[in-house]
Amino acid sequence: MQQHQEEGFWGGIVKALGLVFGDIGTSPIYTLTIVFTLTRPTLENVYGILSLVFWTMTILVTVEYAWLAMSLGRKGQGGEIVLREILIKLLKKGRMLAFAGFLSFLGVSLLLGDGVITPAISILSAVEGLLLIPALSGMKQWLLVGIAALIACTLFFFQSRGTDKVAGIFGPIMAVYFVTLLVSGLGSIAEMPSILKAVSPHYAFEFLYHNGFAGYIVLSEVILCSTGGEALYADMGHLGRKPIVRAWYFVFFALYLNYLGQGAFIAQHPETKNILFSMVKHQAPLLYIPFLCLTIMATIIASQAIISGVFSIVYQGITTRLMPLFKVDYTSTHIQSQIYIGAINWALMIAVIFVMFFFQKSENLAAAYGMAVTGSMTITATMMIMIFSKTMKKWKVPIVVLVALLDLVYFVSTFSKIPHGAYWSIILAAVPFVTIMIWTKGQRALYQALKPLDLEVFTLSYEQIYAKGRNIPGTALFFVRGLDVIPPYLVHCVIRSNIIYERNVMISIVRTDEPFGVECQHTTAMASGLEGFEVQAGYMEVLDIEGLIHDHGITEKVIFYGIEDITTLNPIWKVFAVIKKLTPNFVQFNKLPAARLQGVVTRVEM
Repeated sequence: MQQHQEEGFWGGIVKALGLVFGDIGTSPIYTLTIVFTLTRPTLENVYGILSLVFWTMTILVTVEYAWLAMSLGRKGQGGEIVLREILIKLLKKGRMLAFAGFLSFLGVSLLLGDGVITPAISILSAVEGLLLIPALSGMKQWLLVGIAALIACTLFFFQSRGTDKVAGIFGPIMAVYFVTLLVSGLGSIAEMPSILKAVSPHYAFEFLYHNGFAGYIVLSEVILCSTGGEALYADMGHLGRKPIVRAWYFVFFALYLNYLGQGAFIAQHPETKNILFSMVKHQAPLLYIPFLCLTIMATIIASQAIISGVFSIVYQGITTRLMPLFKVDYTSTHIQSQIYIGAINWALMIAVIFVMFFFQKSENLAAAYGMAVTGSMTITATMMIMIFSKTMKKWKVPIVVLVALLDLVYFVSTFSKIPHGAYWSIILAAVPFVTIMIWTKGQRALYQALKPLDLEVFTLSYEQIYAKGRNIPGTALFFVRGLDVIPPYLVHCVIRSNIIYERNVMISIVRTDEPFGVECQHTTAMASGLEGFEVQAGYMEVLDIEGLIHDHGITEKVIFYGIEDITTLNPIWKVFAVIKKLTPNFVQFNKLPAARLQGVVTRVEM
């Protein structure tokens, strides 16, 4: 029993290293290198920057995510959509709920935009380490970008095959990577032990005091040490809270000792351009190429975690009706979170390669990086204030307010990057944000324009037609939004066209605000030959609708569903109509048998 617990303890930590900490783990490759392009590497500045890095990681990752956010979960799930679902239960309808919804839409959009920049900067910064190999020192920048783009293309190409089979090696590789960072950091600290004093916060205050506004602008690059911290909460559903928090303490220790080592190295070699790679090459020239290969593998694993995270966010968005339906493939028979969304995968790949070629260098890409992350952190903290103020844990509110203020300070500091490329963070986040806003408002407007019929009014006409006895043998399924309202296509089929089968089953799928759980309710006597079948499923559940129906003794002959043909002069609703045509409809999304499907078109004016 003890041995099993030990395996679970260490196994959970190693898995977390591979699935959760890739993004923040690759930050040492570029963070201090970029910071010291903005500020001179004097001893005072080195101490100040290292102090800022320590307290940024402590407050914005450990306190905000590991302690506060991870105490808020729904059946072990985390993320901005989960915070929204918690707030929906706590807040009554009104402006606060609408504001919470707006914040969650914005937070999700920023994270999706961040999913483009993170793989680009991680892979590109690792590939740039090739320049420190003497034989490759003259390599042109366009060739480095080409190599990084090729790695990214390969990564996206293999997504459809699933990462289930290779995910087992991610953890051990990242464990070796973090141990390597730890050892190289310690080696450098040994040459300058006084660097350990940088933990003291007074060096951070001194740096900001002496550098004034220029020091404040440096915060926009210091925040790069915490990018990926939001993954602790967003990926909580994959492994649970405990393994992630345990692994974070080891990761924090390894990362910060490496930052201290880099600080000691740049203080002694102020002319250094690429700090981490130069430090390792200085310590162990023979091990430099294996270390470079290890960092490239680490950036690929980090990018994989980001891509999987984007798929999960989009899937949550689909099932909570925030986003259009996309074709979803399930790449694992036993890991529920292993999904592949082709449209998102290829769009993400094109965007990643575009930003690589647009920015060319990792230091240029850093100008676009940070705004989305700090914006997302500020939104998370704001939503946590709203949640804790409505629960028994009101004592946490002042702590979260302080964290939110610090998030805001960092967020505002990134505004200085807007002319230098941070506008791409806004553009990339705007695409999912506008899509979510148009889709959610369009669905509401469409539902009102369809003018559904009350069940009581429908059953009066239905009973009269059914009583004539001209019913078609077999069972027909009709998909409806709710069992109490009848959509126009069903009225058209039954009342106007007299298409009535001996057994007519209305099926409604309701997504609950819990992540998991499936409950079916079969009502057999709504009217003569009319039944209701309601499926209540968690928003992360992958449903086998056909299997559920057959388990309850329903064998369909034909499946009817509604298709809306939207006519409108409103340009926004025209965009909504285009999105609806381009994305799969409900039955395609749920992979129902094509041979038995009958789509009924309803023309709608919006």
